[in-house]
Amino acid sequence: MTTVAAYAAPAAKAPLERTTIERRAVREHDVLIDIKFAGICHSDIHQAREGWGEAIFPMVPGHEIAGIVSEVGPGVTKYQVGDRVGVGCLVDSCRECDNCKAGAEQHCTGGSVGTYNAVGKDGEPTYGGYSEKVVVDENFVVRIPDGLSLDVAAPLLCAGITTYSPLKHWGAGPGKKVAVIGLGGLGHMGVKIAHALGAEVTVLSQSLRKKDDGLKLGADHYYATSDPKTFEELAGSFDLILSTVSAPLDFGAYLGLLRTGGALVNVGAPEEPVALNLFSLIGGNKTLAGSAIGGIAETQEMLDFCAEHGFGAEIELIDADQINEAYERVLNSDVRYRFVIDTATI
Repeated sequence: MTTVAAYAAPAAKAPLERTTIERRAVREHDVLIDIKFAGICHSDIHQAREGWGEAIFPMVPGHEIAGIVSEVGPGVTKYQVGDRVGVGCLVDSCRECDNCKAGAEQHCTGGSVGTYNAVGKDGEPTYGGYSEKVVVDENFVVRIPDGLSLDVAAPLLCAGITTYSPLKHWGAGPGKKVAVIGLGGLGHMGVKIAHALGAEVTVLSQSLRKKDDGLKLGADHYYATSDPKTFEELAGSFDLILSTVSAPLDFGAYLGLLRTGGALVNVGAPEEPVALNLFSLIGGNKTLAGSAIGGIAETQEMLDFCAEHGFGAEIELIDADQINEAYERVLNSDVRYRFVIDTATI
């Protein structure tokens, strides 16, 4: 066991505070990672404040982890000391079910193990990236390409894969019109990735406040959803709409923006149920779908894709003692576009 410093929420809705946690000793297939940077995801706030249901406390959030391997177990074959690596939302799964065998560990029918707010196979709670070190099985670690600096790579481990996976699955590419709802931590990555895939990209945001940013990130068009004319002008326009917001939407209005056979895919997860009139799906043979991160192999594919196209996340680097302030700013949409903790400050 190793004692490391971390920032934890001691109870639901309580401010995060500096503490220490125990990391397990390195097992045969484990990798010990010195964490250099950890992204702050809106999911961290949902879970630390029990917005998605009962949680485990104390909680050390953080599933956007980038660092350097400092020790490997005797059975490790994929990594060696000094390698630049990342850890996303998962640290284990059953590895035997059909989904795991197909590379979709995020949908493990035996229950995947989250990087934090979960219980590992050893019965111990998992703690995330707001800490100095983490121990993870090599099969749930990914390699960060040399072309990506660790700070801008960290948010790719959630925000990057969460948008890359559905964009690939639903065929974003040349000749396709893709809309991204929301230009936040997830949305800005959705725009970059959809543009790099070759799609024609439109941002649908509440206001035009971030329009210049959106166009710089790769959007071809930018519309304000607060303007009712937007929904008239864009009716029947898109092959794919990716919703990255965690607020409930008027799904009928957004489904009206799809072409026949189009899909509206949700990666944002509102805390409350949403209403839907099914006629908005039936008319036009439309699909309303959801998507959850991606498997480990696809996460590696996404990192390689981002490196090949020369981009990471747009970040604001903060010290650990600014985490609570950062949470409030995320809730106020006051971040361009992902907070990343310099873990040397923990």
